[in-house]
Amino acid sequence: MSHTAHIRSHRKPRRSASTIAMRTGVAGGVLSTLAVAGASGAAHAAEPVTQTLELPTLTADLAAQVAQSADVTQQAAASYQLRAERDAAAAKAAKQAKADLAEAKKKAAEAKKKAEEAARKEAAERASRAAERTTLSASSDTGSSTGTGSSTSTSTSTATGSAAAVVSFVQAQVGKAYVSGATGPSAYDCSGLVQAAFKQVGISLPRVSQAQSTAGTQVGLDNLQPGDILYWGGAGSAYHVGVYVGGGMFVGAQNSSTGVVERPLSYDPPSGAVRVL
Repeated sequence: MSHTAHIRSHRKPRRSASTIAMRTGVAGGVLSTLAVAGASGAAHAAEPVTQTLELPTLTADLAAQVAQSADVTQQAAASYQLRAERDAAAAKAAKQAKADLAEAKKKAAEAKKKAEEAARKEAAERASRAAERTTLSASSDTGSSTGTGSSTSTSTSTATGSAAAVVSFVQAQVGKAYVSGATGPSAYDCSGLVQAAFKQVGISLPRVSQAQSTAGTQVGLDNLQPGDILYWGGAGSAYHVGVYVGGGMFVGAQNSSTGVVERPLSYDPPSGAVRVL
């Protein structure tokens, strides 16, 4: 008897064929299931690959469309803005034109009003001159019929002293030219002649007719004396002056057509007179 006969054998017992077959079938089934699952997984895994390959293409097209749409929208917005700016500019121009028209109408109305006032003033002055002319004529006729000389028919021969010098000077200038702004000796304007005449006797008069019409004492046209300054227009706003030389006559630098002339008072009756001498 072997010395190991009492020891239980360590060898594994033999499996039966049925057991092996069964285990083989199970394993095969498991492997088959894994194979099917793997195939299914592979099939499912393939789909994302296809989508992943197509996604960039779709995304790029969409981005291009979005960019194009944004450009169109931006162009439309710019067009609307330009149109709005043009409309605003047109509205502003129309408003300014309306304001300018209103201002022009206002100025035209003011100019018309001033012209009417000037016309009324001139008409009043003409009426006043006509009345004075009538009064002067009546006074002259009365003096002639009664034989008692009046002041308006005073002869230059009665002038003495400084008045005679003034009268002599202005009568010596008759026939010389009228030039606006001239003060002699070859040409005069109305106030230049009067100023030069009184300068001969040492009297300094203002240069312009407006100031000369208030340079002395106001006297009535029915009480004139040789050497008195005659004026046409208002005192302080006279537009013409001359010198009374007696006998119902005056000397003045009338205009560029006539020059310095001697005329009767009835030729152009003055508005008033001042006495300096």
